[in-house]
Amino acid sequence: MAAVSAALALALGACGPSGSDDRGAGDREARYRRVVEDPHPRPADVIEAAGAPTGVARADDGSLLLTFDAGNVEDDEGPAASAWRIVGPDGRTVAEHAEHGDAEAVRAEFKGVPGGFVRVPTGESADGAYVLDVHGGRHAVDVSGTPLGTRPGDIRLAEPEPTLVYRPATRTVAPPAGVPDDAVRLAVDERGTAWSLEQSLTEAPDRVVRQRDGRTLGSTAVPRPYAGGALTARGGAAALSLLQGDDVRGLLVTTDAGGHWRTVLGGVPWRELKRGPEFLVLELLADGRLLVGEEGGRYWLADDRTNSAFHELLTPATFTSFAVAGTTLYGIADATTATYGLVKGEGLWISRDGGGEWRRHG
Repeated sequence: MAAVSAALALALGACGPSGSDDRGAGDREARYRRVVEDPHPRPADVIEAAGAPTGVARADDGSLLLTFDAGNVEDDEGPAASAWRIVGPDGRTVAEHAEHGDAEAVRAEFKGVPGGFVRVPTGESADGAYVLDVHGGRHAVDVSGTPLGTRPGDIRLAEPEPTLVYRPATRTVAPPAGVPDDAVRLAVDERGTAWSLEQSLTEAPDRVVRQRDGRTLGSTAVPRPYAGGALTARGGAAALSLLQGDDVRGLLVTTDAGGHWRTVLGGVPWRELKRGPEFLVLELLADGRLLVGEEGGRYWLADDRTNSAFHELLTPATFTSFAVAGTTLYGIADATTATYGLVKGEGLWISRDGGGEWRRHG
């Protein structure tokens, strides 16, 4: 409690008493407008205007790639600016880049991979995918239409439409082999097992299918009366959110690579999740613990890798997005729409001890 309170006080002090820039709202609005209208914006200016990153990805050496966006405040159309910044393991900026754009454009998203970060394609194909190394160098990827049988090291890049995996060893992006045509979710763990949610078009229950190298290892029916939702997998563990109508009501969990499954209906006050399944956060830490919550709401972390009991995380701000890398937690506090001002505690928060203590990045 003391650590979180101190961190929050520090953050609010940096933002001013009301969470606004201490140089004045009018001043900030003028600078913001200049940034989004500048045909060649500077990364530092975009980052200051944005106030908080929209996403964070971590490479295997601990480097972070942060993405930033500043859009048109008055309308969802018009000029915008975006930027990315790579921060090394020592916290120093290694490389950064900014672009002028359009407020209607899809925000850039990256995933951490060995040696850098891969750009997630934004359309219904693999177009737009490329790799940034940890020094900011850009590299092309090999886009293949031939499905890849997943193997250790492969990373889920996008799902669904398109459903794609990325193979770091060859910098190849391709659809995964063997995944059912009616699969609506995909997770790939570091062992190369592809876990997919097969959504039935009949009265049959949904099924979780696990495969490796294009071969089916087994499948498990989602228990009645639930449908499957979000899916995550890591280190032989996997979890699927259970939906009843438009509400999340529990989890289907395995900790032995799909050998045995159990339904978890307790531990998390599911009826207190207010925003619907599309805002659910479901992540597995490297130590096997599950994190459950919702964007803009509350979060719970399992006490141990059995994922039988959970405790609520005390966060220093309201997180509008959340990410996990290894056992490190990353929470982003930001406005949900483009704004000239800042929200309280705005920025990236990092916890390396399971949410006990949070540090504001930068």
